[in-house]
Amino acid sequence: MGVSERDGRGAREERREAMCPHRLVLEHVTSRWGVLVLDALLDRPYRFSELRREVGKVGTVSEKMLAQTLRTLERDGFVHRDAKPVIPPRVDYSITELGREAAEQVRALARWTGARMADVQRARAAYDAARETSTAV
Repeated sequence: MGVSERDGRGAREERREAMCPHRLVLEHVTSRWGVLVLDALLDRPYRFSELRREVGKVGTVSEKMLAQTLRTLERDGFVHRDAKPVIPPRVDYSITELGREAAEQVRALARWTGARMADVQRARAAYDAARETSTAV
């Protein structure tokens, strides 16, 4: 079994990381679930099920996808996983200082997007109208 099979990452992602590591980290931070996880963890630590409910307020995230996102963010140093040796098992997720920096940037971008959404919608409508006019000719 190869290294990529053991740790769950594919050879394709490993090649991309070797060629342009900062772009891959940017993808992790700005992915749909990465943004939501980092944003939630800025406020407080969460247990897995709590985090799934919190992130689920925006869209349905599968357990598998959330677990994969958390593993990726943990590997990148943005999320800390604290597994407590109790029965039943308890795992808490919190944000690291590095993660806090990234999350604050992502949160600012998300807020800006929300504040400027009306402008984006107007631009899209103007673009679509212009395209319809030019294709009708």
